[in-house]
Amino acid sequence: MIRQVFDRARPGSINLGLGEPDLPTPDVIRRAAARIVLEEQNGYTSHAGLPTLREKVASSYPYLDNNAERVIITAGSEEALYLTVMALIDEGDEVLLPNPGFVAYPAIIRMAGGVPAYYKLPAATNFSFDADDFRRALRPRTKVVVCISPSNPTGRVLSKNDLGLIGEALRDHGAYLISDEIYRELYYGAERPASASDFYDRTIVIGGLSKSMSMTGWRLGWMCGDESVIRAALILHGYVTTCASTVSQKSALVSWTDEAAQARADFRGTFSARREHLLSEIKKELGLKAVAPDGAFYTMVDVSQYGTSLEVAERFLEEKVITVPGAAFGSESEGFLRVSFCADFEKLTEGVQRMKKAVSTISR
Repeated sequence: MIRQVFDRARPGSINLGLGEPDLPTPDVIRRAAARIVLEEQNGYTSHAGLPTLREKVASSYPYLDNNAERVIITAGSEEALYLTVMALIDEGDEVLLPNPGFVAYPAIIRMAGGVPAYYKLPAATNFSFDADDFRRALRPRTKVVVCISPSNPTGRVLSKNDLGLIGEALRDHGAYLISDEIYRELYYGAERPASASDFYDRTIVIGGLSKSMSMTGWRLGWMCGDESVIRAALILHGYVTTCASTVSQKSALVSWTDEAAQARADFRGTFSARREHLLSEIKKELGLKAVAPDGAFYTMVDVSQYGTSLEVAERFLEEKVITVPGAAFGSESEGFLRVSFCADFEKLTEGVQRMKKAVSTISR
C-alpha cells in the first residue's frame, strides 16, 4: 500500500510520508568517515562487527553486563529484524505484533514460516498500550512478542509502567520479546524512553543510528540479547551480509562522544519544533484530530470523516502531497494517515495547505 502511494506521486509533490530524517549526518560522523576512507585500510571486520563498537553498544544496555559477545553489528536495523525473526521462529510459531505496527514485521514472520497475531494499541485511546488486551492476546502457542517504542507509525512511547506490565506477563509465559528501539533517541519528553530490556531479560533489542544520527544510507544497526539467539543469528548474518560496512562501523565509534550527544540533542530540538508547528497547522487549517507523538517523527491524523485512509491519501496525491494510509500498519489505524515531519517549516505549511484544498473538494 505504501509503495502504491509513493509510485503514484507526481513531480513536485511534497513528501510528508518520508520515514527517514532529512537532516544531514552530523559533522562529527562525516569527518570521521572522510579520514577513515583516506587514511585506513577498510577490509572486512569480523562477522559480528568491530569489537570496540560492540563494546560500546553493550555498555548502552545494562542487561548485557558489558558483554560484547551478546551484540551483532548489522547492515541497518532491518537486517537485525530479519536475523532475529529467522533465528527465533520455526514453522507454525505464533508471533504477537502491535496493531498498528511497522509494516515489515508480518512479512518477515511469514518468510520465516511464522503466524502473525496482534494485540491492539487502540485508536480510541490515541494508540496507547492496553494491558488487558495484551494479556488476552498472549496465548500458549505465542513464541515471540514484538514491541516498538517509540512507535512507527504512531510516535507513541511505551511508559515504564507499560513495559513493566509486558515484562510481568512474559515472565509468566516465557516468550521472547523483540524490542524495536530504533527511534529511542528521538523523544519529546523530559527523559529518554526506557528500554524494554530493563524489564525483561529475554529481550532482543533492535537498535542503530539510522534515525538518531541521520545515517539511513550508512546501513548501521545492531541486535543484542540472549547469547544463544545471537549465535544463531550470527551464522545467518555471515551468509547474508558477511559484515556491516567497515567505514560505517569505524565512523560510528564517535557516536558515543560529547559532540555526537550534542548533535542528537540538536536533532531532537529541530524535530520538536517541527512537531509543534505541524500539529498547530493541522488543527488550525484542517480542524482534524492529530495524535501528539512522544517520539519518532510521525503524527497520525484522523481523516475518517472523508473516507478510507487509502482514498484520502490518493486524493492528497492529486494535490501533490504524499502521506501514508494508516491501513498499511493495521486495522486500528484505518481512517488515519501517517504524516511525517521530516521536512522544513515551509514544506510542512505548504503540505497542510494542499491537504486543505484536497479535503475541501471531498463531500462528507
